[in-house]
Amino acid sequence: MERKNFIEELTWRGMIHTIMPGAKEQLDKEMTTAYLGIDPTADSLHIGHLVGVMILKHFQLCGHRPVALVGGATGMIGDPSGKSQERNLLDEATLRHNQEAIKRQLGKLLDFDSDAPNAALMVNNYDWMKDMGFLEFIRDIGKCITVNYMMAKDSVKKRFSGEGDGMSFTEFTYQLVQGYDFLHLYQTLGCKIQLGGSDQWGNITTGAELIRRKIDGEAYAITCPLITKADGTKFGKTESGNVWLDPRYTSPYKFYQFWLNVSDQDAERYIRIFTLLDRQTVEGLIAEHQAAPHLRILQKRLARELTTMIHSAAEYEKAVEASAILFGGATSEALRRLDEQTLLQVFEGVPQFRIPRTALGAPLVDLTVEHAPVFPSKGECRKLVQGGGVALNKEKVSDPTQPVTDDDLIAERYLLVQRGKKNYYLLIVE
Repeated sequence: MERKNFIEELTWRGMIHTIMPGAKEQLDKEMTTAYLGIDPTADSLHIGHLVGVMILKHFQLCGHRPVALVGGATGMIGDPSGKSQERNLLDEATLRHNQEAIKRQLGKLLDFDSDAPNAALMVNNYDWMKDMGFLEFIRDIGKCITVNYMMAKDSVKKRFSGEGDGMSFTEFTYQLVQGYDFLHLYQTLGCKIQLGGSDQWGNITTGAELIRRKIDGEAYAITCPLITKADGTKFGKTESGNVWLDPRYTSPYKFYQFWLNVSDQDAERYIRIFTLLDRQTVEGLIAEHQAAPHLRILQKRLARELTTMIHSAAEYEKAVEASAILFGGATSEALRRLDEQTLLQVFEGVPQFRIPRTALGAPLVDLTVEHAPVFPSKGECRKLVQGGGVALNKEKVSDPTQPVTDDDLIAERYLLVQRGKKNYYLLIVE
């Protein structure tokens, strides 16, 4: 099978912002090593990291060697790019824990373990920075780059012109530390390209310049555009915060829902960026979607590809089944298969009532009028039951006087009452 061309692949996907002259020729010439920095401030990546991870994935699929650099040392300093405040600094134990967790997640997407010449590597810049003395750094590295050069960077200029609280010396030196990473990887791994978001251009070019001035080497930069939503707001954030890849922080159901709910305009961009589907498939899906937007073909495919890739096919199936409970004709078995976390997330927006455990055993009509005001009166409840408009745990109720018992509880404490087609009530037994 003929390998794809990395630049061509990323270009049609809309994932190229700037390419330093010479980078394309370098990639055409030989298998090339490139690195991308990942911030280790948490023990999980979130979907904001996914663009960079997908770039590394494509790099490897195109026959090159990807290096994921966990910024342990730089995470202790804080990158001024795109920020107006300094960040909290990490201790080493937290850093190592975060690094291991990130590697496990990356292992689902990148091949670290094979004996292929382009197997991925993970490195941590703390390992080569921790023993370097300040005098050694300013003598060997600091003298290679002028302050004028550093001051000309946008990320520095913005902070000097009054955004935020100014800039500490620590943050000012950040681009030198990141530049040294590039130099170190160039010397130890033959790494000739640094990849990153367009906001990193200033830091990346400092590294390439340092390699040129220090050892007369040739190194290059390729950046991708920063991903935003069509309405201009930040991608990957919801009202409840980041969308994480770790199911402890964002359940597979919530993760699935995030992609399912993106706008049509965003779905067209995201299907190119976040999936490995080929160009023909993507263009076919976009055409299908444009012909019938109400079917949400792109969003469904996007949600399927991403949930399967990050979690598993089984988790994707569970998320689809959970979604059908609210919007489709799911069965009571499907409802009972939900774990408690997913159940509460599915019914997040529906009215919830707490009822005492002592109320169990009472007829449904009493429970849903006296203990939880699902119906305005017992007469109203009986009338709706007769018309087939009431369900308990997705099963039609035929007798309003049927007792509700422990056996009816989902996850030992929940009852789902449905009034009509769309009105749900979650009763929580305490």
